Amino acid sequence: MKEEIIKTSIQLFEQQGFIETSIRDIVQTLGVTKGTFYYYFNSKEQVLMTIHSSYIDNVLEQQKAILKNKNLSHVEKLHQLIDMLITNISPRGQSARVFFREFRHLSESHLNEVRPKRDEIRNAIEKVIIDGMQAGVFRSNLQPDIITLGILGACNWTYQWFNPEGKTSDKEVASIYVDMILNGISTEQNKE
Repeated sequence: MKEEIIKTSIQLFEQQGFIETSIRDIVQTLGVTKGTFYYYFNSKEQVLMTIHSSYIDNVLEQQKAILKNKNLSHVEKLHQLIDMLITNISPRGQSARVFFREFRHLSESHLNEVRPKRDEIRNAIEKVIIDGMQAGVFRSNLQPDIITLGILGACNWTYQWFNPEGKTSDKEVASIYVDMILNGISTEQNKE
């Protein structure tokens, strides 16, 4: 039943928004009592936190595997990290939308639990960029923090527009982003 509550909450939060969804909406959709809900969760926010933690913990696990792989170059690591961010959105569509859109409704205590995990994702990407700069693979005049935020912004926003049934796959979108980040969009003669 706990998983059913989470699944139904994801659907309702995605359709109606976290604030607009009540516990009553959740239990009525499931056809259970509020007592059933409160047996598994103390509050609607605890459900949101569970959804958020599940999504980010999965991403962190994948990220750690990429970073531990000593056979990958800096460029390959960056490519795989971008690929990971984008390809997680498609299979977990509703969860991804709830994760990105409803984050702001977490209480300060939950935010204090989540921020270090979000920072871990950001810091890992930034470290790959810094390591690549030091190795001479990426330009030495970059601002790694700004580049990292740009990458995260571009990748994380795909939850808004990416269509899994569209003409471009999530893997292709990731490759396009990597190409754009690494090579820009100007022709060689137009670069200053």
